[in-house]
Amino acid sequence: MSNLTQQVEQACEVQESNGVILRILKPKTKDLGGFSVRRVLPTVHHKKVGPWVFLDHMGPVTFPEGQGVDVRPHPHIGLATVTYLFEGEVLHRDSLGNALSVRPGEINLMVAGRGIVHSERKNPEANKSANKLHGLQMWLALPENEEDIDPAFYHYAEKDIPLVNVDGVVVRLLIGAAYGAASPVKMFADTLYYEATLKQGQHLEIPDAEERAIYIVSGELKVGDAVVPEYTMLVLNAKQKVFISALQETRIAVIGGEKISPRYIDWNFVSSQKEKIELAKQKWKAGLFERVPGDELEFIPLPE
Repeated sequence: MSNLTQQVEQACEVQESNGVILRILKPKTKDLGGFSVRRVLPTVHHKKVGPWVFLDHMGPVTFPEGQGVDVRPHPHIGLATVTYLFEGEVLHRDSLGNALSVRPGEINLMVAGRGIVHSERKNPEANKSANKLHGLQMWLALPENEEDIDPAFYHYAEKDIPLVNVDGVVVRLLIGAAYGAASPVKMFADTLYYEATLKQGQHLEIPDAEERAIYIVSGELKVGDAVVPEYTMLVLNAKQKVFISALQETRIAVIGGEKISPRYIDWNFVSSQKEKIELAKQKWKAGLFERVPGDELEFIPLPE
């Protein structure tokens, strides 16, 4: 989840001879005390795709009765978080006073800007029965001229997210524009994010973007001459047409957008300037960030 210290994981780097795939990234799996997180971005070999600088794949996991996600309040600056669930439910609270559950198909965009604090807890319903969790948590770097904007939170219901049928493949367009449709989700830079599930034998052309990548959530794809398994990110060449085909039922997430300037990441902080990160670390250590209403008693200490 988003409270993890940045870890630059070892990645498998492959240059494809057909020029379609620039790089293949394989994350490591981390056990966070009962559920798995795969750190896809950033890696040693690849730091970002468009404005996307961080991607964790959570689960899939089934928690026993009474257990679930339990991430204490922690801060962010310079980014916007996107939480998208395939299964399960997470209770989001933040220092702006927002408190709501994140559910499958919805988009929650939390803009940290100059600073925000949030927690992610199990829903109280988790105390009554076993519960599942499966989803992606991602960070968007804010443009340099908007890194210090006021924090904000935007929630988009499942019914407001466009669905596009592309030759029989249903694409859920979460952020940006593709296949003749546009998402209502707020953007700060040119951004692309959609998810789709392909049945065995189905094909899909991936729309162009200045930078773009496919993450295989489950299943197996053929891309050019490469057969690519689940839990793999393909960084694509923006100058090539890319067609994918599913060798079995396969769920994908496609991310991309405009190329941004380099970013520094330290713990939960993202900035174009190291000095801003150091100030944020000292501010958190001194207890100067605003607290989360309803979740004031705990917090994650600054890693030393």
